[in-house]
Amino acid sequence: MRLRAWLSLAALVLLISLTCFESRLGWLSRWGERVDQAILQLRDRSQERYGLDAITSHPAQVKGLIGVTLVSLICGAASALVISNRMAFFSDALAHCAIAGVSLGLIMNLLGWITGEEGILTVMTLLGAAVGLGIAVVREKTALANDTVIGVFFAGAMGLGAVLIKGISAARVRGFSPENFLFGEPLAIAGADLVHFVLLLAGVLLFLWWLYNPLVFISFNPSLAHARGISVRLVQYLFIVLLAFVVNYCVKVVGALLINAMLIFPAATALNVARNLRQYFWLAIATALLAGPGGTLLSYLVVLEVGKVRIALGSGGVMVVVGVILFFTSMFLGRYIRGPRPVVTSH
Repeated sequence: MRLRAWLSLAALVLLISLTCFESRLGWLSRWGERVDQAILQLRDRSQERYGLDAITSHPAQVKGLIGVTLVSLICGAASALVISNRMAFFSDALAHCAIAGVSLGLIMNLLGWITGEEGILTVMTLLGAAVGLGIAVVREKTALANDTVIGVFFAGAMGLGAVLIKGISAARVRGFSPENFLFGEPLAIAGADLVHFVLLLAGVLLFLWWLYNPLVFISFNPSLAHARGISVRLVQYLFIVLLAFVVNYCVKVVGALLINAMLIFPAATALNVARNLRQYFWLAIATALLAGPGGTLLSYLVVLEVGKVRIALGSGGVMVVVGVILFFTSMFLGRYIRGPRPVVTSH
């Protein structure tokens, strides 16, 4: 068990290193360019056969839909563990830490300490991981309730973001938009972002393969898990670091203010209809896929007309609204789908 935990830690360190040194290695830019070229080739073929009416004829929409699908898989898989370990408020704190992280990253960019979006993403992720681990350590060292400790760090992160917020308007980083950061914009996804999402998805799947059962065991009975030889503290810390990656990497798609919803409603919906833990995990992923790509397609196809003004729907908001609708639907249909068996609980 310790070997699996240390292998997970090594994989996370490798992912951080690849991101930190991307500006020197240039691997992400090269792979991102290949992805962009492949999507442009798809556009040309689609326009020849279907014209401009097909979604595949618009590269931004194709990359947005692929990115949302990858993010939905990532968040859906992580959602089951977030709810099982009662970390909904915890993940919300990490999401709001991204606001402080991007502000700090932009100021460091102005000072010349880091360059481009990769440097800002690294600062965001490291700050999120530090805050998450800080919450865990303070929670262990004090007699304060979990929500109290999380609330203190939540307020501190928001305060730091408020202090540095002028860095957002002062900085000039190509491709960065404060509005897209807060609410998400799949149409702004680049080929390099898709490479990031694929790597993160691979990391999440490896983590779950190695440590999913121990984390579920810990969520039910930490003392018994420790007695069975599970490194409870190490496994929990690794999950916190992984959650920091998930939140900060996926912010570009859903937004800092909405990313926590993608980590809550898939598993919450699955709890209403699942008969066992296996169904619970897969239904959480299925719910995320219905809300993510489904909501994105809906935002592409539906345009509101208010008088003479045409209003496009925000993709991140549509995804969350669709997810909430799925949750309330599962509440009413759960007893019919689940049958007489007891509902799966998260604790």
